[in-house]
Amino acid sequence: MPGKGKILLMDDEQIILDMTRDVLDFLNYDVMFAKEGSLAIDLYKQEKSAGVPFDIVILDLSVANGLGGKETIEQLRNIDPAVKAIVSTGYLNDPAVENFSQYGFCAKLTKPYTVKDLKNLLESVLKK
Repeated sequence: MPGKGKILLMDDEQIILDMTRDVLDFLNYDVMFAKEGSLAIDLYKQEKSAGVPFDIVILDLSVANGLGGKETIEQLRNIDPAVKAIVSTGYLNDPAVENFSQYGFCAKLTKPYTVKDLKNLLESVLKK
């Protein structure tokens, strides 16, 4: 597999997708994108059934149109109880951020984040 791992990034903001793609490319990760949760779930199923599953899924907590992170992680955990998912948001006082593990996430990524923040978090999650 190219890079250090395969990442699925779900976010409804194009600028976040573009910037994070550049960072993940720079960090040598293979990355795919979804604008909302149902698309992320479809991609996850597709790649898993093709034998090339994602190592980490990064889910935006709230999206304008479609499923957000909380709804998406519930469905992903039904498909794959071992899914490694990171909740990403700028809303720090949401219960899904404060108590991320209770919602099925293994880590949180607070927006705005730096290249170093993302790099360190991904390396930490991959080791779990």
